[in-house]
Amino acid sequence: MEEKEGDFEQLDLFGSEDLNPAKPLNGVYYEESTCKYVSFVVGRRHYEWSAKKCSFDKEWQEKTKRERAI
Repeated sequence: MEEKEGDFEQLDLFGSEDLNPAKPLNGVYYEESTCKYVSFVVGRRHYEWSAKKCSFDKEWQEKTKRERAI
């Protein structure tokens, strides 16, 4: 019996997630569920502060809420 190239099935033993892990969060994000700005360093929560008490520029706050909400 001749074996053809299409007769074999490629098995992914490690899963595709292991080959292409998601990049960890870095920087400041706005967390909608808590209404806080949260800074992440290599995927770990580093610091958080209330949106009401944020002293940063209003334009920066709005841009962060729009573009980096989690």
